[in-house]
Amino acid sequence: MPLRLVTPHGAVLGAILAMATAFASAQADENWPRFRGPRGDGVTDSTDLPTTWSETENVKWKTPIHDRGWSSPVVWGNQIWVTTATEDGKTDYAICVDKNTGKIVHDIKLWENANPSPLGNTLNGYASPTCVLEEGRVYVHFGSYGTACLDTASGKILWQRRDLPCEHFRGPGSSPILFENLLIFHMDGFDHQYVVALDKGTGETVWKTDREVDYGTDNGDTMKAYGTPLVIDAAGKLQLISPTSKAALAYDPRTGQELWRVRYSSFSVAGTPLFVDGNVLINTGFGKADLLAVRPDGSGDVTGTHVVWTQKKSIGSKPSQVVVGDLIFNVHDSGVASCLDLKTGEELWSKRLGGDFSASLLVLAGDGKVYFCGDSEATTTVIEPAREYKELAKNKLADGCMASPAVSGKSLILRTRKALYCIEEAAK
Repeated sequence: MPLRLVTPHGAVLGAILAMATAFASAQADENWPRFRGPRGDGVTDSTDLPTTWSETENVKWKTPIHDRGWSSPVVWGNQIWVTTATEDGKTDYAICVDKNTGKIVHDIKLWENANPSPLGNTLNGYASPTCVLEEGRVYVHFGSYGTACLDTASGKILWQRRDLPCEHFRGPGSSPILFENLLIFHMDGFDHQYVVALDKGTGETVWKTDREVDYGTDNGDTMKAYGTPLVIDAAGKLQLISPTSKAALAYDPRTGQELWRVRYSSFSVAGTPLFVDGNVLINTGFGKADLLAVRPDGSGDVTGTHVVWTQKKSIGSKPSQVVVGDLIFNVHDSGVASCLDLKTGEELWSKRLGGDFSASLLVLAGDGKVYFCGDSEATTTVIEPAREYKELAKNKLADGCMASPAVSGKSLILRTRKALYCIEEAAK
């Protein structure tokens, strides 16, 4: 089933975005440069990824990754990058692995953290934000503990920032994105909540916008969030869709000026927004997650006017959804998968997969497969993207996935709690 792509508004901006999308699609077979892939939607145009694997089947290589990190792998050319940190949060690392051999190319100790805040639970760590890659540069992010740009060939730190305040309380989680000359990320913590854009060449602040959200409490635990933004072209302008606790806001990505917002009651947002068929899909996070479809052509507070539909049943708080054609695929943290109608949000089916889930979903658009990577039972379930549940395989590894999968060519790159895997169909 082919992926349904949105038609941009505005001739000039539409042409620019179309060229960018075409470039991203052309690179998608080999490069997976950011959290959830070239378009940030968990969709790959690659074909022939394995449907079945195990510790002894279709594993090209397996490389242990030291210490602890939930950041997802990113790929550019023959390099795979991840981050990791000591379990006490006192030392942060960036690691580069050769895609062809699994050998570690760089293992870079970035810096020491004198007094990292306690995590308070086991769901997060100190190295959860995913890197973002471009030719010759990798941008690593650890929330307030530090952000840096590294040369991918030498591993040299080109610039770093360790002066952006935020008490994450339960660990950082928001991943950065690249837009034009900017590196943009969220800093939604217990004490400070803002979005910041840095000059990707120098690390200097270009703009910083404080959240002006009515959280309804002075409890900082319900003000923090872990979301990753998305730039879209809608209503004749570029928009940075930026979900946080209690609200999702749209900003001008070049200036940080607010365009519109939608309010909700949930907090600690982790899921990424999607832009499909003219609507933005927003996951509202913890407490109880809802999935909203919002028209992005309003201004100011659009809560009462632009929400097209709301689905409240079994929406995952941590795993992000994927869209194939007119279907949305979702999994609840506790292991119930479901399929929703894109136009109405109506649930078409639900199925208990078993185990717990943190990783976002992956769609192999060309071959018609959806991958659900489990955590506690270390199982990935593969299904057909259809209006009824059609399971293709269940695949078990030694440990589960907190990180979301990546794709490069015919390789599926999985990071479990302890290792990085290259899953590839064995030559026959």
